[in-house]
Amino acid sequence: MDPILAELSTTLPAAKSVEQLTRPLLDMLGAVTGLESTYLTSIDLKADLQRILYARNAGDMQIPEGLSVPWDDTLCKRALDEGRMCTSDVSQCWPDSDAARQLGIQTYVSAPVRTDDGVLFGTLCAASASRHEISPQAESVLKLFSSVIAGFLQREMLMEQLHAANVQLMSVALTDVLTGLPNRRALFEALDRLLARASRENSTVLVGVIDLDGFKGINDTHGHQAGDAFLQEVSRRIAAALRSSDMLGRLGGDEFVLIGPGPALSRKRSGSGGLVQQTEAEDAARAMEERVLAATVGKYQLGDAAIAYEGASVGVVPLDPAGLDAEAAVRLADVRMYEIKRARKSSRTIH
Repeated sequence: MDPILAELSTTLPAAKSVEQLTRPLLDMLGAVTGLESTYLTSIDLKADLQRILYARNAGDMQIPEGLSVPWDDTLCKRALDEGRMCTSDVSQCWPDSDAARQLGIQTYVSAPVRTDDGVLFGTLCAASASRHEISPQAESVLKLFSSVIAGFLQREMLMEQLHAANVQLMSVALTDVLTGLPNRRALFEALDRLLARASRENSTVLVGVIDLDGFKGINDTHGHQAGDAFLQEVSRRIAAALRSSDMLGRLGGDEFVLIGPGPALSRKRSGSGGLVQQTEAEDAARAMEERVLAATVGKYQLGDAAIAYEGASVGVVPLDPAGLDAEAAVRLADVRMYEIKRARKSSRTIH
């Protein structure tokens, strides 16, 4: 037993996967039991299938990896149901197992691989086509190895759960809960990356600020639930109007920001960033303003109420990214948005 424990102490720390752990254990299990095949299985109770995950075959009898057999026909199920670990006369003990008969198994020993909460993952087995007596030491080693594999699997599952939880938490941290859009943090991080890339490629960046005119009136008249529904629907309409390379995010309240790549700079960069005055870039900004404005105009069904919305104030600017960060870029777009807002208000007043 001491040599086995010594080898186990070397195998465990080196294993980075279930396979790396299992294959040396199957070799050791074969040496201890004297049986020609050792293998680890997984069990899918819903599908009623047992599958051979990893196998070691040192004789004429072959237990192929990947083999799946009906769970109800397996020796493992019979052994678990009867509380029996082994037999050296399978044909006498379980003559009704077609799987055992087809594989030629005569001697068989197994131990369940269970998680801490008792869930059955699979079995660790050894088998041979000839009769062998299974010693108490071999049974002890089999139980030890099955518990080692179970512990490793438990750790792997825990790590997967933690990773999934971290991904979910990161998603929550970067997402606006109401609209599902990127929030301020996610948007500004993306904008900083876009500015850096555009600076390297000598191209412009389009940045827009959208303010939902009249949103307070919607809330006051129809209630906050209707206001939330309006925010969700208008964000969906704006997102549908953007290019695949653009990104829309919500800063909070009724304010949104959109970003996207712009045309290449038509001149050598002077070293200072800011508003770009070149026809192609300005045309791209005005086109984006018009698309977004058109997307926000229209009828909105907010529960029992229907409103005819005249559209948002949208300001988009083409920027030379040199020396700009996200905060500065959004401030420039905000100035443009307020110019649009004043013009729209003035137009409504005149009419």
